[in-house]
Amino acid sequence: MLKKDRVEYVNKRLKEIYPTLPIPLDHTDPYTLLVAVLLSAQCTDERVNKITPALFARADNPFDMSKVPVEEIRAIIRPCGLSPRKSKAISELSKILIDKYNGVVPQSMEALEELPGVGHKTAGVVMSQAFGVPSFPVDTHIHRLAQRWGLTNGKNVEQTEKDLKRVFPKDRWNDLHLEIIYYGREYCSARGCDGTKCEICTTCYPNRTKPVKTKKS
Repeated sequence: MLKKDRVEYVNKRLKEIYPTLPIPLDHTDPYTLLVAVLLSAQCTDERVNKITPALFARADNPFDMSKVPVEEIRAIIRPCGLSPRKSKAISELSKILIDKYNGVVPQSMEALEELPGVGHKTAGVVMSQAFGVPSFPVDTHIHRLAQRWGLTNGKNVEQTEKDLKRVFPKDRWNDLHLEIIYYGREYCSARGCDGTKCEICTTCYPNRTKPVKTKKS
C-alpha cells in the first residue's frame, strides 16, 4: 500500500469507527479546559476528570483561582502527579490571564505557549477543542501510531505533527487528533499492538512480521 493509500484509508476508517467524538477532558469553558489539559501531563484523562470537580468547585475562573494558595491547589491536584510544578503553573497563569488578558484565555498558539506550564501540545488542544481552530496536537501515542502506519519518519512529535498536517486535510485535523488517540487506547496501545496486530496496522502493512520500534529523539 502506497503512502497516499494509507493516508486515505486511515482517514476514512477512523471516521467510520468514531462517528461521534466525546471530548476526553471534562470542562465548561476555555479556562477549565486549559487547566484540565495542563493537569493531564503524564496523567490519565480519567484521573484528571476525577480531580477537577473538587478543584473547580474551589475556583473555576482565573480571578478566583489566583486567590487560592498554591499549597491548597497542590493538595487538591496531588493525585495527578507533578503537583508542585502544576499547582504553581495554574496559579501563575491565572494571574497572567487577569493582568494581560482581562481574565480571558487568548485565542492564539503563541500567547498560550507563553503561559506557565503550557507547551505546544497543550496550546494545540485548547485551540482545537475550545476555539475550533484547526490544530493537530501530537502526543507520544499519536507519534507511535503515525510511525506504525508509515505516515511519518519523524523522531520527535514536532516532526510528526508537520508530517500529519501535510498529508491530511485541514478540516480533519481536530477530529483526527482525537480519533487517533481513541484508536490507540482501544486497539493499538503500546503493549496491545506492536505494529502487527490491530486492524489498521495489518491493513496498511499486511506482510509486516516484525514489531515496529518507535523512533524517539
